[in-house]
Amino acid sequence: MTRRRFLAIVAGTLASGVALLAVGQRAPRRVVLTAARFEFTPAEISIQRGVPLTLVLRSVDFAHGFSLPDFGLRRDFVPGKDTELTFTPDKAGRFQFACDNFCGEGHDDMDGWLIVTPS
Repeated sequence: MTRRRFLAIVAGTLASGVALLAVGQRAPRRVVLTAARFEFTPAEISIQRGVPLTLVLRSVDFAHGFSLPDFGLRRDFVPGKDTELTFTPDKAGRFQFACDNFCGEGHDDMDGWLIVTPS
């Protein structure tokens, strides 16, 4: 067997394995999370444990922050630019997220909830 033929077989085998893994995976659920002084919309996001989630972070007015400490997640909302954050919740419960960039007098009330139900 030539080296070229061997490499082609290995590459084909690896590609098949990757394709099989991808078939068993779920596509992430996408949720657009909009930040505007002094609220998140939606303020509550529900998902099942183990289901991948992509948050599309969008700000309409200010460089807000997004912090979800129970999952060790933190990102900035950049006005006029979508930022994606993908993760898979691995525990059930009710988890608070909040703006962590001071955005004015209502900043302390700018929070929301991620509700993760058992799978």
